[in-house]
Amino acid sequence: MTYFSEKEEGERPREIEEIGDGAWGGIKALIIARTEDGSFGAAYPNPCPDGNGPIGTDADAFWKGMQGDVPNFQELKLPVWYDAIEMPRTLDILDMIEFGWRCVGKPSHVGYHSYFKHHHLRFDVEAGRDQFRDDINRILRRNGLAFELKEDGGIERLVPPVLREELASAHFHTRDSEMNRMMEAARRKFLDPDEAVRREALETLWDAWERLKTLGPGPDKKAQATALLNATAGPSSPLLGQALEREAKELTWIGNNMQIRHSEKSKERVARGEHIDYLFHRLFGLIQTILRMNKGV
Repeated sequence: MTYFSEKEEGERPREIEEIGDGAWGGIKALIIARTEDGSFGAAYPNPCPDGNGPIGTDADAFWKGMQGDVPNFQELKLPVWYDAIEMPRTLDILDMIEFGWRCVGKPSHVGYHSYFKHHHLRFDVEAGRDQFRDDINRILRRNGLAFELKEDGGIERLVPPVLREELASAHFHTRDSEMNRMMEAARRKFLDPDEAVRREALETLWDAWERLKTLGPGPDKKAQATALLNATAGPSSPLLGQALEREAKELTWIGNNMQIRHSEKSKERVARGEHIDYLFHRLFGLIQTILRMNKGV
């Protein structure tokens, strides 16, 4: 569903990485609604006393199951969606969403039990998951949050628009299987909602950069790296070749002097998530350009 304001003004930029009170309220309301209409009974059924099948959600079992999967909830006596409970941290909310997707199904009535005055239910898991994903993604989109619930039930971070299409379509098919593995690992980690994992993406990408330097022709690493850069610029673009060489040296310096490839106290820490995005984008762009212009690597 697209709201009228979005048609008139466009969607809000998806740049926010901390869930606020408004979005949290919508997520809580959705979890409560799916609990009360029996949707989570697909995984945690409340059975009919006569044994005729599920009649709804066993809310207590559902909450205990969530506590088992989200350890930070285990200290809470009441479910996290109670108003008296302080809003959890963003990563725990995202884990809760993933847990909810795994448990949900679309309920439908298969018979009425007149004695207990309730309906028995059956569940279409695929339809329930699709609807749950649509509802969650609408809340995330409307609040400008840089997360999306994917079809496989995993939360993925939406990277800055300048990188989004590049990362989504990236495939690594060099002749060096380890290089391919490192680049795919860096790409996957960079899409993770957890900033700590995105920091690991920087380390993996810089390690891939050091490996790439050894894949060109030449007797040593310096000559191999120079050959790759020269081939990338081409013989008609000597100024670009010089610029690429300066960029390569600068990125190598950054990797060696910040807490990316080395963790000594004397190294400067990459302070913010925005800095992670910038550094990843800068090196990823250079590596991708080199790989495209050196098909034999």
